[in-house]
Amino acid sequence: MIEWVTGVVAAGGWPGVMALMFLENLFPPIPSEVIMPLAGFAAARGEMSLGLALFAGIVGTLLGNVFWYELSRAIGADRIRPLVGRYGRWFAVSEDDMRKAERTLEKYGPVALSFGRLLPGIRTIISIPAGLIRIPRHVFYLYTALGSTVWTAFLTFAGYFLEDQYDQIEGWLEPLSYVVIAGIIGTYLWHIWSTRGRRKG
Repeated sequence: MIEWVTGVVAAGGWPGVMALMFLENLFPPIPSEVIMPLAGFAAARGEMSLGLALFAGIVGTLLGNVFWYELSRAIGADRIRPLVGRYGRWFAVSEDDMRKAERTLEKYGPVALSFGRLLPGIRTIISIPAGLIRIPRHVFYLYTALGSTVWTAFLTFAGYFLEDQYDQIEGWLEPLSYVVIAGIIGTYLWHIWSTRGRRKG
């Protein structure tokens, strides 16, 4: 998988990074923890501008989150709640998850939007309740951009400054990426199983 992501980054440049980060925020097939450090490696080796790598990661993240925010805002809470109740578990989202996220956003607002970008599993889903409770667009865009910039910059600079150790890192980055993906899949399956158990109860 590392070879595939590296190939996309090498062949596609910053548009490839942007596309990967957009897809990661729609439904995370490849986590940003893999994509952005590799973009940082590429920048350190002169294959891409560091500034463009950061720009692509931030914009791709924003586009993915804006998609969910605008979609949920357009559909509205009254129409989307029954869909979540019926089909949400297949997307690792439950009504309880949505209610908790809504309460957090109503209580903490911009702070939750920013810090939510730093938490795995929360980064994308928080955009849905933000749209449902109709957080003002300028607030959503601003604080989503701030949180996304911090997270994306951290990952990109980590890859950039560790470039000298790339030969050593490459050996364990590949298995680590599979561990991350296995964790995502495991969490997803556990969520489906636990949701089914609650329904039966």
